[in-house]
Amino acid sequence: MSKKNILKKVIVLFWLFIIASIIGYILEMSVVFFRKGYFETRQGLIYGPFIQVYGMGAIIYYIILNKIHVESNIKVFFITAILGGITEYIFSFFQEKIFGTISWDYSYLPFNINGRTSLLHCSYWGIAGILYVQLLNPLIDKLEKYVDNKYFKIITVICAIFIIFDIGISSMAAVRQKERRNNINAKNKIDIFLDKYYPDDFIDNIYKNKKEV
Repeated sequence: MSKKNILKKVIVLFWLFIIASIIGYILEMSVVFFRKGYFETRQGLIYGPFIQVYGMGAIIYYIILNKIHVESNIKVFFITAILGGITEYIFSFFQEKIFGTISWDYSYLPFNINGRTSLLHCSYWGIAGILYVQLLNPLIDKLEKYVDNKYFKIITVICAIFIIFDIGISSMAAVRQKERRNNINAKNKIDIFLDKYYPDDFIDNIYKNKKEV
């Protein structure tokens, strides 16, 4: 594959990540609303309506399903159920190990795996896989036609810079909050900056569903 084609593929995967992360945010917000009767933020990053586990799940769907060319909805369901469950487990595992928190715990459900995923939620991922094939994948195919457009590339670069910053500052703020919980004083100007602009109450207000472990 040429460098140009690789760049095109990276751009497509980037926008797939963005679109799926936003869809995941809307989905989570809707679920909370129907359960509790009011809206409560479920974003996965400090800035913007993104839940990155959905974005990464969509990227994995794209890579795997395009390679094996599965056409049967039943096969799509089982494959994406497994892929989604693994993705969910990995995200939960590394969130706990790196940041000392978890955003979901399915220990109360039967057939759960360390509370990080469950048979029920794997089935949700399977349904999402079918919807991905039917709805999102065709949209991504259309998106590929705009990859060479100059203005589209400019927008992509701007959005990529923003997302990289968002992921970076969100991760740094979460790590620093973990340090504060462990009574670790600020060691440098970056820590002082994070303590000032991203204190515990600010972080907790954004990630309302996270729990310390």
